[in-house]
Amino acid sequence: MRVLVVEDDFTSRKILQKILGPFGEVDIAVNGLEALQAFNQSLDDDNPYDLICMDIMMPEMDGQTALKKIRAIEKERGILPAKEAKVVMTTALDDPKNVVEAYYKGGATSYVPKPIDKHMLLHLLKNLGVLE
Repeated sequence: MRVLVVEDDFTSRKILQKILGPFGEVDIAVNGLEALQAFNQSLDDDNPYDLICMDIMMPEMDGQTALKKIRAIEKERGILPAKEAKVVMTTALDDPKNVVEAYYKGGATSYVPKPIDKHMLLHLLKNLGVLE
């Protein structure tokens, strides 16, 4: 499994890296702009990400904007919805508006509140078919 963790908070990045590291390669981006660069590079290298865990609130470019751009890139490159990267949005905000924005307008696959619960995240990833 190839994972991109997009998180501006150092501790949250480390937690996700520790949880997901045993299952494959984990790359890091600290904001939405870096995420887009990494995402495009992965497609250019023909080695796309299976999973993107992305914070909603970040500097430079927030997760909502980055998610919309990622989905637009996939569409431009002819990637079918079934082959899109699974995108799990993470946030400390328990705000229905952000969840609705991520799911229905942005194309997020799922949503996980912070602090991230390891067992809940792994269970979610198994349900999404990212983990066996």
